[in-house]
This record gives sequence, structure tokens and C-alpha cells, in this order.
Amino acid sequence: MSHDRPCCAPGREPVTVPLGVPTDLTSGEAPPPGAHPAADPAVDAPATRPLLDLPGGRFLMGAEDEVGYPADGEGPVREVALSPFRIAATTVTNEQFASFVDATGYVTESEHFDFSFVFEGFLPAELRAVSPRVPGTPWWRGVRGATWRRPEGPGSSADAIPDHPVVHVSWNDAQAYCAWTGTRLPTEAEWEYAARGGLEQKRYPWGDDLALDGRPTCNIWRGTFPTDNTAADGHRSTAPVDAFEPNGFGLYNTVGNVWEWCADRFSPDFHATGPRTDPAGPPDGPARVMRGGSHMCHVSYCNRYRVAARSSNTPDSSAGNIGFRVAAAV
Repeated sequence: MSHDRPCCAPGREPVTVPLGVPTDLTSGEAPPPGAHPAADPAVDAPATRPLLDLPGGRFLMGAEDEVGYPADGEGPVREVALSPFRIAATTVTNEQFASFVDATGYVTESEHFDFSFVFEGFLPAELRAVSPRVPGTPWWRGVRGATWRRPEGPGSSADAIPDHPVVHVSWNDAQAYCAWTGTRLPTEAEWEYAARGGLEQKRYPWGDDLALDGRPTCNIWRGTFPTDNTAADGHRSTAPVDAFEPNGFGLYNTVGNVWEWCADRFSPDFHATGPRTDPAGPPDGPARVMRGGSHMCHVSYCNRYRVAARSSNTPDSSAGNIGFRVAAAV
């Protein structure tokens, strides 16, 4: 299997999605393209739940692990110092994102493009037949009408899973949500510090072993990828944002479930010699960092459900396994 980043979550460029989703598969109408009206955040709205206060300080970031991928630039292990900051315990939910859209009329990029990427195993046969494969990663299909509202394409609905992470949101969409809530995306260093939960140089937020006392600890692909998902962790696709036990800082699902956008531009080597105090990534570059892996990750091809693992995508890209959590300064 490929270890390239598109297997984790494809970008928009490789695929042109033709018109022609059968009309009897559509459910509801996406908002028409247009301006994104601004709105003041409602203080009591679900979108503005309290954030966790983290003290910051020094920690060892990165890994030089035999299960990592050198091209991702997980190493070198380096000591990083962070100022105190706040971060959400969970990724943003469908309910929270709906509050934002209802208040602002915001139209996501997947709605503008009128397609996003969905795992083919979630699609009915008639929709799969008109949805092109992503070159090199044929389990991904470009699906016309797949948006945050319809996470598995026409015929599905986010209303049925309000406590699951919002998906099919681009980095740009996440930025818009943050602007409305008075938050921001975490830096990559903040994300990793928070995801580690106070443990030093462990592979996962709970330690070095994937299972804990024989119990599943995260939502990843179980079985043989991409043909057989046993759902042994209880989830075939996304899980509720507070599934499984939180880490030592109180964060849920920092590995598995959905990839999480970070503020930084991606580079495989900038951090080798870059800043060590409140680092914010390189000043330029076409892609943005994603962290944490997703329910699509499997050890056979994408062992990136580790706290040091990294991936990236272009800021206009979206898929059924990409979400985000918010942060803020103290």
C-alpha cells in the first residue's frame, strides 16, 4: 500500500467529478454559492463551549520511530517551549457547525465545488457507479453532493449524528468557523502537546500499546484495509466526539476518528532547525498540517494514528475523515 499522503485524505486536484448524480439520491438543497455574511457569535450557542486551560511549558515534540515515515518529517525529537493556551476537549461537532451556518449563512468549499471525497464502502452501488476514483487510492471516490450536511453523499444526513465530528470541511472553512467563535486553530506544536496529555514520548495519548487492558482505545480501521472493517472498536465510520476515554489533559479522540487541521503550513524539514519557542511553522508553502489520523487509518498502509504522526493537504481540500478542533490564547 502507498504511504503517500493522499491515502490519508485526498486533495481536490487529482480528480474531476462529472455531473450526473442521480436525482433520486439527493436529499435537500445546499445553499447557493455567494457571500458569507458575518455574524456575532452567540455566547450560549453550542459552538462556544468552554475550552480546556493548558499550562504550556517544555515538552519533547516529534518522534524517531521505526513505524513512522521519513518523508513526513516527524523527527528530530526536539524540546519545544509553549506559552499557556486553551483548546477544545473535542473536535467540532455537526451540531456546533450547524449553529455557525445557521447564524452566518456560511457556504463551505465542498458546497461551492459541489463535491468532496467519500470512502467507496459507504456509497450505494448507484452512487459509486457515477463517482470517480482517486488515482492511486481507489477506495476514495469524488462524490457530487457530498458535504458536511451529507457526509456519506446524497441520501445521508449530518442531522442523524449531531454529536459526531463535522467532516468535509476545508482548512479555509475551519478558519471561518474560528473567526465566528473568537477562536483559532491550534498550532502543530500546541496540538501535539495537548494530544500527548502530559505523557513524554509515548506513541499514543495513553501509552505505547494500542489496546489498553484489552479494550479498544480509538476509532481506526480494524480488519483488512480497504475491504473488511470489523468495527471491533464499535464504529464503522466516525464516532461521537467524546467516544473512548480522554487523555491526561481531558482531550478526546486526539488519534483516530478524524484528521484535525492545524494552523501551520506543512514542511517535512522546517522544524529541524526552526524556532523552539511557540513555533508556528514555515512562512510559506501550499499545504496545511493535519494531525491525529482517522477512522480510515490502518497499520498496513497509514500508521499515522500516533501523536507524533503528521500529514497535510491543500487548504481548499475536504473529505469524509477531515475535521478540526479549536484553540485560543489564554
